[in-house]
Amino acid sequence: MLATPTAVPGRLPDGPGWRFEVKWDGVRVLADTTGDRLRLLGRNGRDAAVAYPELGVLAGVLPPGTVLDGEVVALRDGVPSFPALAERMHVRDRERAAALARRVPVSYLVFDVPVLAGTDLTSRPFTERRAALESLDLPEPVRLSPVYEDGSLLWQATSTQGLEGVVAKRATSRYQPGRRSADWVKAVHHRTRAAVVGGWRPESTGSGRLGALLLGAPDEDGGLRFLCRAGSGLAGGLARDLTAALAPLGQDPSPFAERLEPVDARGTVWVDPQVVVDVRYLTRTPSGRLRQPVIRGRRTDVGPDPWEAP
Repeated sequence: MLATPTAVPGRLPDGPGWRFEVKWDGVRVLADTTGDRLRLLGRNGRDAAVAYPELGVLAGVLPPGTVLDGEVVALRDGVPSFPALAERMHVRDRERAAALARRVPVSYLVFDVPVLAGTDLTSRPFTERRAALESLDLPEPVRLSPVYEDGSLLWQATSTQGLEGVVAKRATSRYQPGRRSADWVKAVHHRTRAAVVGGWRPESTGSGRLGALLLGAPDEDGGLRFLCRAGSGLAGGLARDLTAALAPLGQDPSPFAERLEPVDARGTVWVDPQVVVDVRYLTRTPSGRLRQPVIRGRRTDVGPDPWEAP
């Protein structure tokens, strides 16, 4: 179940019929024990259990036939850090994942339980599912995402603490798997999106290193629309990871549906649009470009967000 963005930034629903939670800056994961082993399923349906070995503690404590819904986060200075988490999310080597778990540990913040011990709870109201969730004895690093009744106060607190935002949930809402529902509403302090890489440019120093990415979004006709050229955030391990991921994808001509301005196209190495990154930005221009984009990490758990008119 996915949340619908607020029509007006920061304007959350209010009243006794709503509950409020922090919107954590992590990746959505279902912890599933309905099969013969624990699976940690991302939004793309892939099992990420290898990437997060510390969450294996759930295998011994969750009742068989249970599904939890929550967010995997990596904390840096007490605040969820997507760039820190991005270092871990696409790891598939068990030894490397174990080493990263010691250096960059994750937590699993659980906020729903669609299935409990073989009983389907999706038609039950949110408050009833929450009570069932609170009855579970969850081991560290698994924790319940707190629920609050004052949305405006939580909005102010999340802003002060540098958190991503707030999710409002209707107390009577059913759990609708895979659907974006107005019964869950999200408001964010900083805009983020998943974008696909259509090309890259080397640094202007002549080093040959990655200097900027050209990002796009698929439209409803299957074309790739240009979002921006982004260089901020490309450093260290992220730059090396993206360089390796993009190296075998070179192509000609440009994958973008429109002809790009020379200031963006000049010197670009075009690539098959397969690599997805998470980008934070300030606003969008009237033509749909992202203003002040910052690359935060490579994503392997989701595809690119679709193009929407600004």
